[in-house]
Amino acid sequence: MTGLHNRPTAAELVAAVAEFLEGDVREHTTGAVNFHARVAANVLRTVERELLDDGAAPELLGFPDEQALAGAIRRGELDERGPELLAALRTLVLRRLAVSHPGYERE
Repeated sequence: MTGLHNRPTAAELVAAVAEFLEGDVREHTTGAVNFHARVAANVLRTVERELLDDGAAPELLGFPDEQALAGAIRRGELDERGPELLAALRTLVLRRLAVSHPGYERE
């Protein structure tokens, strides 16, 4: 699916800017500007992965969102569902890591 505005998609635009920063900007700069270009490119690559993530939303044990799930955990409402809760939390963390630190599951 190419989104509301067809091509280029938001992910393609983000990737193009990241490539510009990783290539032209970093090749022609030094010091703080070079470092900040690297940081900016890394941020854009994270956004790109988020935009391309088409995986199903993780199971939140019947809660509408992560905030509601966290509240139930704090109140002790899920103490009896330990293994199920652990599996759900593991899925949430692994999905976040796949976006923020790809390849982490192989480390």
